[in-house]
Amino acid sequence: MKKKNLLIGLLIIPALLTGCGKVPKLENGKEAVVTIGKGEDISVDDLYNEMKEKYALSILLDMIDTQLLNKIYETDSEVNDYVEGQVDQLHYFYEAYYSSTYSSFEEMLTQAYGVETEKELRELLVLDYKRGLATDDYVADNLSDKEIKKYYDDEIVGDIKVSHILIKVEYEDGADTETIEAAKQEAKTKAEKLIKELNKTDKKNLETKFAELAKENSEDAGSASEGGDVGFFNKGEMDTSFETAAYKLKKGEYTKTPVESAYGYHIILKTDEKDKPKLEDVKEKIVDALVSQKKQEDTKLEAKALVALRKKYKVKIQDTKLKNQYETYIENATK
Repeated sequence: MKKKNLLIGLLIIPALLTGCGKVPKLENGKEAVVTIGKGEDISVDDLYNEMKEKYALSILLDMIDTQLLNKIYETDSEVNDYVEGQVDQLHYFYEAYYSSTYSSFEEMLTQAYGVETEKELRELLVLDYKRGLATDDYVADNLSDKEIKKYYDDEIVGDIKVSHILIKVEYEDGADTETIEAAKQEAKTKAEKLIKELNKTDKKNLETKFAELAKENSEDAGSASEGGDVGFFNKGEMDTSFETAAYKLKKGEYTKTPVESAYGYHIILKTDEKDKPKLEDVKEKIVDALVSQKKQEDTKLEAKALVALRKKYKVKIQDTKLKNQYETYIENATK
């Protein structure tokens, strides 16, 4: 990685050059990196200060975080699977789209990520993944019992089981608005006719009649042969409009008007429901949901998490200039 190479140079130049008798001395006693005539030389200190001003903080934080996070999180199969997946995807994109733009995969990496080799890319991906883990843990650790209980009360429900009849909206690709609206109306009208048939059915025979109509009319290949049965599901697993309508039903009820979704028009019959699970049984699921929600709401959470982690492990930047840069960074990144 270019930045890492710069930092390595930044860290070893003073020690390396001090111990090497071949490095020329300037008149002021400083060691020279470049000599240009008289009085225009560039010393080790000049180079060090210039590099430190432009590159050091970012690279230094990568080094600090790598050291801390490798102590806390193992590079296990989950991390490795993520890295391999990302690398494979980048190879695919290079071959499919960018091989004519960049002379090599490595050139693309340098331009896109500032790394020079695949090995450095993998190191960067591991670091990013572990920073994500640290962020998740930071958010989870700061959740209150009140927040968890509120989410449980408002969002957690028992599984429900439904059957449905799907009438698709059929039209050719590129159809105009008028044609699409006509196709939607045709599908909706067909669904409404099926609902009228259900309205004539007594409650005792409703499920049997619904299954018959589903087998004869539903255009959902996955459930039609099963009388429209889609099994049990919970929130977040179905099309939003379908799910919302289904959860409003009582057991044994069906939708009295067609429910529009991205797939067409549905008639939904609720056939079974389970009790709401206990809080302790879904607490982990709730925490995961709240962590995801909070990360979407606050884009600075990763910075806050890593600042807190460095503080916890008593990281202190001794160089005054870098310390000041870090304090400015914290102000900008977390406020």
